[in-house]
Amino acid sequence: MVTIIYSLLLWTFLLCSVNCEYKPCQLREYPDGFVCVCNEDYCDTMDVKKPQKFGDFLTISSTKSGKRFEVNKGRFKPKPIEPNVRRVRRFSDLFRTKRNTKTTTVESLSLTINLNKTYQKMVGFGGAFTGTVSYLFDSMPESLRHTLYRNYYAPDEGIGYTMMRLPIGGCDFDQSPWAYNEYPIDDRQLSNFTQLDPRDVRRNEQINVIKKVANIDYIKLIGAAWSPPKWMKTNNAWSGYNALKEEFYQTWADYHVRYLDLMADANMTFWGLSTGNEPLNGEIGWFFVHFMSLGWMPGNQGKWIAENLGPSLLEKSKFRDLKLFAGDDQRYTWPWWFEHLNKSTFDGKSAMDFVSGLAVHWYWDRLISPTLLDHTHEKFPDKILLNTESCIGDKPFEKHGPILGSWPRAERYALGMIQDFQHYVAGWIDWNLLLNEHGGPTYTIYNTVDSAVILNTTTKNEFYKQPIFYVLAHFSKFIPSDSVRIEAELSGFRAFNIKTVAFLCPDNSVTVILYNHSDKLRIVDFTDDLRGSYEFRLEPRSITTFVYA
Repeated sequence: MVTIIYSLLLWTFLLCSVNCEYKPCQLREYPDGFVCVCNEDYCDTMDVKKPQKFGDFLTISSTKSGKRFEVNKGRFKPKPIEPNVRRVRRFSDLFRTKRNTKTTTVESLSLTINLNKTYQKMVGFGGAFTGTVSYLFDSMPESLRHTLYRNYYAPDEGIGYTMMRLPIGGCDFDQSPWAYNEYPIDDRQLSNFTQLDPRDVRRNEQINVIKKVANIDYIKLIGAAWSPPKWMKTNNAWSGYNALKEEFYQTWADYHVRYLDLMADANMTFWGLSTGNEPLNGEIGWFFVHFMSLGWMPGNQGKWIAENLGPSLLEKSKFRDLKLFAGDDQRYTWPWWFEHLNKSTFDGKSAMDFVSGLAVHWYWDRLISPTLLDHTHEKFPDKILLNTESCIGDKPFEKHGPILGSWPRAERYALGMIQDFQHYVAGWIDWNLLLNEHGGPTYTIYNTVDSAVILNTTTKNEFYKQPIFYVLAHFSKFIPSDSVRIEAELSGFRAFNIKTVAFLCPDNSVTVILYNHSDKLRIVDFTDDLRGSYEFRLEPRSITTFVYA
């Protein structure tokens, strides 16, 4: 079987080297599946041009069996039923087809798109540029590093990322915990915070190179602090049960403004800022979270936002257009966290009056209903909902670090992203852009995780694009900023095995993502009143992006 797969992939590679707009994936098989290998001589690209002519479409598919971003072009038209294929439309058909051993049973579904029913406007996709990522980038040959930059951020050959999350100071993926102005202690004036740390200077240089080699002018930067210097905290430590000392509330607000000022002087303009990464880590998660954290409960954080951060940042500084995101923690904090923030008032303003968006992490989504997102949207309909962190391999019951080629992990992304977008989330920022084969390096113990791209640090001359990378690409490549989610419904027997979400893009094209998490082939019938109809196949354990003009 493996020999057949490799023969087909080789044939595809030879054909595409002449006829295709993109370079196909160079597959390598591991015990748990396939990765795409990139080195200094070769890396697959994603030069997929969206259809321009009315009625043209593309289908782009990735599968557990090894397909990666396979592109097919076509036009809407009636499609005849294939020979020897019976489509199951009624429950009774199941019993009739079982008696016909020469007939393959393929269940058919109907897809309906409603352009007139719209939901949230999308803001973009991206990844986190942590200290670990910066460290690994510097360990790579320049040409390979540039290849990875383009893979993520180039709008043509890459997957079109437009966002980037930056830690303010250190985070759990760093070589050591750190913050600005660690000394002198009790320094309300932040007298030692007058220039950027060399680690931030180097990262800014890398971001500028990303923009240059990816041929883009702007990346939406969103900052988040994990911890202030230890002297501002009640336990005088990086982690553990802790809170911000109230006498340093204003100092911590000034710290954020100072950071943005210094970054602006370095031509790094921020689109957004978080009120702090995972505030409950220092309150209830400290017994298993052993990395940098600052504990908040919503009442105290609301007071800090309403009295200190909000006025200092959005009324008195030059960053009045910055988008402030509250939460930045798990779904189970919604919507009660923001309801409590809304009760915190100062000088006639609520903490939520300063907030533009609500940030969520996905780590417990399989246990927490997405209806909490709906309830939050209903209470705060003018706020942007944004997923700001996601990765796999963080749980005690999971394998820590990467599983090369794992399709089930990629499927968790597909399901999680579709679910989030079906419930008003307007963008997705993945965790580390790059990790090593062990899921680090990191100074914290038992905190190695998986990533969309894994660097071979033994040779340092190749990296592996995980199935997760391609699932992310199915969204980020074809859902540009300002796209609007529209209604998409599937009907038919076993429609529950298919998850779907659709968007109307700014150029009036339509993008539909369909995830088939069953082990069976599915046929989808789609009819557009103006364009005609099309019938396409969803392979077992696959994700397909359907784009039409």
